[in-house]
Amino acid sequence: MNIRRRTSTAAAGALITIAALAVTSPATAAPPSQAPVQAPAPGGVTHEENPRVPEGAVWTEAYFPSADRSGVELHADVLRPAGLPAHARTPVILAVGPYFSHAGQTGPQGWDRTGPSNRFEDFTSGTDLFDRGYTYVMVDLRGFGGSTGCLDWVGPGEQADVKAAIQWAAAQRWSTGKVGMYGKSYDAVTGLVGNNLRLGALKAVVAQEPVWNMYNYLFSNGVPRPNVTATPDAYNSIATIEPLPDDTERYQANAAYESAHPECLADNLTNNDNPDLGSRYWRARNLAAQAKGTSTPLFVTQGFIENNTKPEDMQEYLDNHRGVERGWLGQWEHVRGNETNEQGQLLQGRAGFFAEVMRFYDRYLKGIRPAVQDPAYAIEDNTGAWRAQPTWPALTSYTAARLSDGQYVDDGVASTLAAPAAPTGRQWDMEHATDPAPPATRSLAPMPAAADAHGYFSWSTPVRSRVRITATPRITLHAGAPGNVMVRLWDVAPDGTAVMFDENVSLIARAGRVAFDLKSTDWTLAAGHQLGVQIATIGSGSWLDTPSGNTIRISRARLGLALQNPRYDVPTQGDRSPFLDTYLRQYTRTLTGVGAGTFPLTVPNRH
Repeated sequence: MNIRRRTSTAAAGALITIAALAVTSPATAAPPSQAPVQAPAPGGVTHEENPRVPEGAVWTEAYFPSADRSGVELHADVLRPAGLPAHARTPVILAVGPYFSHAGQTGPQGWDRTGPSNRFEDFTSGTDLFDRGYTYVMVDLRGFGGSTGCLDWVGPGEQADVKAAIQWAAAQRWSTGKVGMYGKSYDAVTGLVGNNLRLGALKAVVAQEPVWNMYNYLFSNGVPRPNVTATPDAYNSIATIEPLPDDTERYQANAAYESAHPECLADNLTNNDNPDLGSRYWRARNLAAQAKGTSTPLFVTQGFIENNTKPEDMQEYLDNHRGVERGWLGQWEHVRGNETNEQGQLLQGRAGFFAEVMRFYDRYLKGIRPAVQDPAYAIEDNTGAWRAQPTWPALTSYTAARLSDGQYVDDGVASTLAAPAAPTGRQWDMEHATDPAPPATRSLAPMPAAADAHGYFSWSTPVRSRVRITATPRITLHAGAPGNVMVRLWDVAPDGTAVMFDENVSLIARAGRVAFDLKSTDWTLAAGHQLGVQIATIGSGSWLDTPSGNTIRISRARLGLALQNPRYDVPTQGDRSPFLDTYLRQYTRTLTGVGAGTFPLTVPNRH
């Protein structure tokens, strides 16, 4: 039978509107090619019987309850190696998330026949997963695909779903009892959840570009992001994707759960609108804090200049995790380790992702010691060079830089980097959302930098030799009035050309001490360059701040920085990630009025 699929903008990785997710038009969806069926064949469906099934696999569906005794029923698509006896035991690679609907990942993809999601078809085919003797299982989180229940934004309910999925996969007659998790974005988050659950059956987690603390996707230290309502609305749209006509009656009934429970969609729009990080709701979703003492072998990727799932609380999670770690960290956007652009360039810059992933799984799910020794961490800094490290971060020294006193008017007007407001009508699910960037055509426009009504700068003295700022910078300051504050770090060349490479914001609830982390970073200053530290009103479309109008006087400001000496880098293979140059074009300015500097940045010239 001929299978037609229209590639949607979501599947292609482009931004799409929320409205486009909620509607399936006859003009964009192919007609069903067969009558509804009640159940798949008892022995499963092969690729030859349904081309939506990957080659070398046999597809079946399964249902099981969540682990919280809530009555939620979870749906799984199971892909077993073809040709194996029904109960031949294999390790299991498990993916749990919201993007496995039979009709499409974040919207209808135009399939004319039901079948398992193709979300990680690149992984199963690129690794020869079934020929290697692995079973692959995709489980819909509650409220998505063929599972019942209300959405829970990685809360106790979804955490119970992950627990049930791991336990179910480990307990099947065809399972060796050893489970690995795989995912990117939301289904990388569920891998972090799996580690935090401390289940003996979970032997390895591969998590690409996750969110390390769910609060940070919607808020920054009390300040909402533009997607604070759009993201829940987008996931409501994903949860209500219509099933396909030939899905089983059980699948169709479960997919219609929200129709009988409209409170699910309403509650999902209001449950997560609390800006208080210390609230009970957000404490339950602080994955970084919950990782303390965990030990599941973990393989992560993270872009330091990510425009979607940013490296916030990454260091806390990794510091709290005590098990084996592998990591690819560098200067890229929201992409997979194997992903390429139209020119064939690897978007993360480093070759061999799938090969390394399978060495990782083979080691911890099959007990096969790899013939190749991979570095624990492979890291690309802003020069495009890659190095190997036994851990991340690895610092040579730490400094608490004393910053200048100053003041600004909290009026929400951009001082030296004016980003446009976030566009409306865009998709804000975790897989596709991006923050707005300043137009590249304005990249070198001179801007006064010493101070203006909206912010002011402090400067380091020029560094005598290369210095890398790594780990997670932390700012502490005293504010003279309530309002908002933004802190940005700039790499400033001798001619005033500067790149903004790190930032974060905070609400100032009351006059007094304010302290918060910036994003994790890995940025090398060239000899002769200075660090510029900007303290200002927010003035950025990346947040929905409410300007107070107050004049904020800042005193006793300190910037904590972990420094590393690049002299001792151990090179490893990898090319310059393509997004780095895009980022530099977007965030480069020419600053005027750069001062001589009031604090040094130096690292010992030794290990």
